[in-house]
Amino acid sequence: MLKADAIRGAVNGDGRGRVIGGSVAVLGLLLVLVLLAVASFGGDGDSAAADRQRGEDTPKGPSDAVVAVAPKDGAKGVDTSGALKVTASGGKLTKVTVRDGDDREIAGKLAADGASWKPDGRLRAETEYTVDARAEDSEGRVSAKNSAFRTVAADETFLGRFTPEDGQEVGVGMPVSITFDRPVEHRADVEKALKVSADPEVDVRGHWFGDDRIDFRPEEYWKKGTKVSLRMDLKGVEGASGVYGTQDKSIDFTVGRSQVSVVDAKKKEMTVTRDGKKIKTIPITAGKAPNTTYNGKMVISEKHKVTRMDGETVGFGGEYDIKDVPHAMRLSTSGTFIHGNYWAGEATFGAQNASHGCVGLFDHKGGGSSTPAAWFFKNSLVGDVVEVTKSDDETIAPENGFNGWNMDWKEWTKS
Repeated sequence: MLKADAIRGAVNGDGRGRVIGGSVAVLGLLLVLVLLAVASFGGDGDSAAADRQRGEDTPKGPSDAVVAVAPKDGAKGVDTSGALKVTASGGKLTKVTVRDGDDREIAGKLAADGASWKPDGRLRAETEYTVDARAEDSEGRVSAKNSAFRTVAADETFLGRFTPEDGQEVGVGMPVSITFDRPVEHRADVEKALKVSADPEVDVRGHWFGDDRIDFRPEEYWKKGTKVSLRMDLKGVEGASGVYGTQDKSIDFTVGRSQVSVVDAKKKEMTVTRDGKKIKTIPITAGKAPNTTYNGKMVISEKHKVTRMDGETVGFGGEYDIKDVPHAMRLSTSGTFIHGNYWAGEATFGAQNASHGCVGLFDHKGGGSSTPAAWFFKNSLVGDVVEVTKSDDETIAPENGFNGWNMDWKEWTKS
């Protein structure tokens, strides 16, 4: 440091004419001193220097932290639930990474005290896992543990039958529906392994109907042209105790034009609307009491150019058995169809309700090519919506066919 006399000398100089220049020199000298002081206290290199210092300060020798992994390295037939646990004694866990054979990282939770780590859910059956765990003791010394194990083989399996089919073009009401061939006990684990995405993007949620079926849909009907993908990553997922999935599959389908047809059971007519424009009104016959037609939004799930309708199969005994019903499209699991009808006179349509609960359109025996039923069949897609209104009946149950649109979004997203 400069002494006070030296500074005064520098400022005063030998005469008055040198005071300003001397002051500038002193200020410059003071600036250099300040910069040197700042540099001595740090800069961009401080943290690296501090890290080096800490490294130099860390005591030599092995870490007191000991990492333990269960199951043991090389174990086979490991249970998919509850068997994997990573712990540390004499220190705290700092990082735990668990990956499966496809290099996917398994989500898990580190305890607040750093003493243990557990996976968030069940592991997969017949899968190789690797564990990389690290811990530090109170002096900052690091220890690590690497391990590998294989989970139990699946003795029993389950499958999910999905709708729609890969590559199919469907109507705007078509949900993604998966029905399993075994009851699902671990619904959250199974649902986590099913992913439905859409382009353009929209919020899609799943809803369980019982323990063997889950449907996915957005809040409103799909927008026309939407591309939808279902990813089934069920291989090794435990659906019930000792029962594991085997499917690893992707399904893609496209939503076509938007068509919704509204049946007015009192007026006995159906209005067909496509892409927001009314394109046709068709006279119909609906269910006659006591076998009235369900109200509600129903989705076409099947199309049959010709099919047999036997009252015995739907609780009507021998009241009818028609072997060649033309242009039939299923609206419910319980037997509601919209179909061609050649046995009622043409004057019936638009004038009276005469069916056992189906919606009938005028047709010819064998299926005409220019009848109202033929036109509607030709212009309908699986996934189109047929909504019945003003019938003297209840609203159809959401699980009776692909008819979850009769459940509001709040109820749908509860499960």
